[in-house]
Amino acid sequence: MENRKGTPPYLPKRPAQRISLLYFLISLFFLAAGCGAPGEPTPPSPPVPGAVADLTAHQAGDGVELVFTLPSKSVSGDKLSATPAVEILRGTLKPDGKPDPKSLRIVYTIPAALIGNYLAAGHIHFADPIAPEETKAHPGGTVAYLVRTRVSRKRASADSNVVTARVFPVAESISSLQVQVTESAVKLSWPAPLRTSAGEPLPAISGYHIYRGEIDPKAPAPASKDLTLVQWSSPLALLGTSGTNSHDDTQFEFGKTYVYIVRSVITQEGIEIESDNSEPATVAVLDTFPPAAPQGLAATLFPGAAPSSLVVDLSWSINLETDLAGYRVYKSEQEGARGQLITPDLLPVPAVRDTSVEPGHRYWYTVTAVDRAGNESAPSNPVAIDVTQPPS
Repeated sequence: MENRKGTPPYLPKRPAQRISLLYFLISLFFLAAGCGAPGEPTPPSPPVPGAVADLTAHQAGDGVELVFTLPSKSVSGDKLSATPAVEILRGTLKPDGKPDPKSLRIVYTIPAALIGNYLAAGHIHFADPIAPEETKAHPGGTVAYLVRTRVSRKRASADSNVVTARVFPVAESISSLQVQVTESAVKLSWPAPLRTSAGEPLPAISGYHIYRGEIDPKAPAPASKDLTLVQWSSPLALLGTSGTNSHDDTQFEFGKTYVYIVRSVITQEGIEIESDNSEPATVAVLDTFPPAAPQGLAATLFPGAAPSSLVVDLSWSINLETDLAGYRVYKSEQEGARGQLITPDLLPVPAVRDTSVEPGHRYWYTVTAVDRAGNESAPSNPVAIDVTQPPS
């Protein structure tokens, strides 16, 4: 094609068509450069946990214990990929006795990393301390609570159900808890408290609640009444009740390490209210108690299997200990001396034959019992026997 006056060969010669094509090319350029393209992708919104719906509250010592289930799903029904943090709000009541929403303020925040310290049996347990002076000034006063959770700073869950708790003066915590391990029980005793935690005269105590938990024997003992950092094998649970300031734990097992606490109980308006925890008592329950000495040891001389040989047949009454491991039999040629074992291993039954005797000797035998912890009893009463030469 002839190119006159410098006109590009790809443009039409008519002005209207030339301008339209020029606008089309310009539009393509701006589209390629991003003009008119969508903006940057919007990051997904963080999930919002579902609202807690099972919050409960009750007085526990000088404070209120809150219990609830941590949400596991978002409001859209998706499983939460991260543990949420918890916000705890506390407030007061309106004159009509209903919770005042405007008074509710955040008083505690539990970071997600610390949630495990408050988790027990699938529920969060959190104690909000109330100053004894406040309870003294307003006995039976009511506080209101709700909780929220969040996995991001941008948006928290909806409010939980609102709960209330009345708070009364309680007994001062028990200052010392004495523990004595016996063969049949772990014996606990403590001084009876005389005053409330605010120093006022104490109403009559209706009893005591005894709690026991189990920890790893290698774990350090609790350093204070704060038991939130204890690594439990079995967490604290009610072991029993007592109407006096002592209790015998007969449900223990040797070889385990237990933590005991005691709470005084008073009754207010028909409701039992516990004090704060006593000082915890940690005890490793070791079996250091030997079995009873075997009884009824008897020795009889019999001919042996080989010609001119003799054996001493020994028997005794069976021990009744449930942890009995076996018996040891000692032989001596000197009265009053324990002598040597006649078998290297424990005897599982209360009988044995000694084939290592010689004619013309007198022997003294004793028997001991050994339990599975390795404790050995005192020796039985000795029995003596003369080994005489059998007739030819």
